[in-house]
Parts: sequence; C-alpha cells; structure tokens
Amino acid sequence: MRVVSLVPSLTEAVARSAPGALVGATDWCTHPSGLDVVRVGGTKNPKTDRIVSLAPDLVIANEEENRAPDLAALRAAGVEVLVTEIRDVPQAFRELARVLDACGVTARPRWLDEAEETWSSLPPPPARLRAVVPIWRRPWMVLGRDTFAGDVLARLGVDHLHAGHPDRYPRIPLAELRACAPDVVILPDEPYRFTADDGPEAFPGLPCALVSGRHLTWYGPSLAEAPRALGRALRAARP
Repeated sequence: MRVVSLVPSLTEAVARSAPGALVGATDWCTHPSGLDVVRVGGTKNPKTDRIVSLAPDLVIANEEENRAPDLAALRAAGVEVLVTEIRDVPQAFRELARVLDACGVTARPRWLDEAEETWSSLPPPPARLRAVVPIWRRPWMVLGRDTFAGDVLARLGVDHLHAGHPDRYPRIPLAELRACAPDVVILPDEPYRFTADDGPEAFPGLPCALVSGRHLTWYGPSLAEAPRALGRALRAARP
C-alpha cells in the first residue's frame, strides 16, 4: 500500500498505525518526528504532479484543510482520493477508523482505543468558562460555528463566544473581541503561531491561555493527551 497524506494529523495516525505505508506528506506534517517521506508542498498548495509521480494507491485529504480543485486534479489523473470530514470528537474517531481501514490496517491500533477511552471518560468540568479563540491576526479571525476545535473545548468545559456565528472562521475586529469580556482568551500556536510575546498583549487585563494547536485541532494520536495538555494550559492562565 502506497499512501500520500495531505493532512498533518492523519499523517501521524497512518505513520503510527501502518509503518511503511506513507510515501508522501505535506511540508506541514511534523509528526512523527523524523518522518522520512517525499514532501509534496502545503495543504493548500500541494504539488499534484509530484503526488502523481509517487504512484500512490491512495491520497488522504480533508474537506476543510485541502482545496477541492487540487483533489479533483488528482482524481482526473487517476488517483484515488479519500476525503474526510471532521467537525466533532465522535466524528474524528469514526473517520480515523475509516482512514486506517482504507490504508490496510487490519487491527485497531491501541492508541485509538486509548484516545477514545480518554474522551469517553472525561470528568464533568468544575465550572464552564466563556472564551474567545483567535486562530489568526492581521486580520483577527476566531473559531466560529461547527468546528472540531470548538467541540474539543466544549467537552472540556469551555464555551467559545462565537459558536453561533454564521461563519465557521469569522473575521472579528479586535475591539469587539475585547468587548466580549471572556473568562479566557485561548491562543493556539497554529495556524497562526501565537506566543507569549505575540498575542496576549492585544488583550490587556484578560487571562490568556497559550495552547498547543496540535492538541486543539489535530485528530490523531494526540487526542489521547489533548485533555490533559489543554487542561494544564487553561489552569495556568487562570490560577
């Protein structure tokens, strides 16, 4: 089986579960470390000719991370493309199982069972927090409706304030974000790389939680540790 992955979290899942199956991945596929495969460009601008030249049996993609014209070009070249849709945690587990099955994984991997058990046995949160969750600046963009990251946070007791917005990733002026007066501002390190020196200064007087984008937005082996990692970050912001 020869697989090209255009989704970083799915790259990690396949690499862990089907060693040797991956022959190509995007420049943004950083896990597992030391992954030695052909790099095929970005998630939004993959080099389709390079992908075709690898003669993959399957390309795995995501309806949000990858562009429909690129996937159509691969199909037109005779490449089979599996497109995932993941908007919440239960759907992530279903789609992960579907991807691994398509990649020839016959035994359900232990990490997937552990991750599912972790999320099914979460304790009730002691209190719910109201949050603003920027994912970009210049312009400021935040989590909106119907997102995987929003569902992750909701299950951890965090209600983000733009969950009812008509857009999934709305552009909101900074003054409006501040005026929301959230209990916490959650700043992931991807897709925009918020850091202690780039992000919190825009929200004076508000607690800011710097979180791992991999734990907030990836659906793969990181799901098993995501509740603990995100919980630590939230507690650090509101001691």
